[in-house]
Amino acid sequence: MNWDLFGWFAAVSLCLWGFGAFTAWKGKSMGWVLGPTLAGLLVFFTFILGMWISLERPPMRTMGETRLWYSFFLPLAGIITYVRWRYKWILSFSFVLSLVFICVNLFKPEIHNKTLMPALQSPWFAPHVIVYMFAYAMLGAATVMAVYLLWIKKKPAAEREMELCDDLVYVGLSFMTLGMLFGALWAKEAWGHYWSWDPKETWAAATWIGYLCYIHFRLHQRRSHRKALAGLLVCFLLLQMCWYGINYLPSAQGTSVHTYNLN
Repeated sequence: MNWDLFGWFAAVSLCLWGFGAFTAWKGKSMGWVLGPTLAGLLVFFTFILGMWISLERPPMRTMGETRLWYSFFLPLAGIITYVRWRYKWILSFSFVLSLVFICVNLFKPEIHNKTLMPALQSPWFAPHVIVYMFAYAMLGAATVMAVYLLWIKKKPAAEREMELCDDLVYVGLSFMTLGMLFGALWAKEAWGHYWSWDPKETWAAATWIGYLCYIHFRLHQRRSHRKALAGLLVCFLLLQMCWYGINYLPSAQGTSVHTYNLN
């Protein structure tokens, strides 16, 4: 699969996701929503699989390649959330964010080659990244819900809406925890230790603790909605540092084993 074909696959996927989001917003039947959304996911995953085969490695080395997975998992998280809770806006959110990440990849393509450093050849590397990307998608949906409840919705947040944020965080944090366990197994095989407080690992721990604090706050302060939503935004900032912000910190330059994607 040639990267030059990405635009065509992305365009078809976006058209299908956009149609699915439109039908969800209009309150159409489940079939009209599921059909095009799942078809778009199939088309996009076909490109990812084609890249995987042509590169002879998982397309997860560069930031551009991880954006592929994020673009894929956002609509997947959206359709799961829609089927479970019937929030008609969630697919529009996933469509817009996927469009943003796809546009970044179109206008700022990165080098994609078969070279894969030995540390990334572990069988634990692929599940670590895939699980983390799904967790990020779910937590991103929770963040958008928090923004909506804090600044867009005119009435105070209802408990049912707060419970949606909680459910998204529960799922996202569960997958993040699983991703950290995969990462520890990968680190043991690649570098001989499960955890070394590398800058990336430190921010990963801070992000995990942040979302855990949100859950504990919600369990004991059920009526403090605005404080909980503000805490959710802080957690998402920690997540951004963990995902890509660490690459620009002086403490990670030349010392972090997680800066391989800049090579």
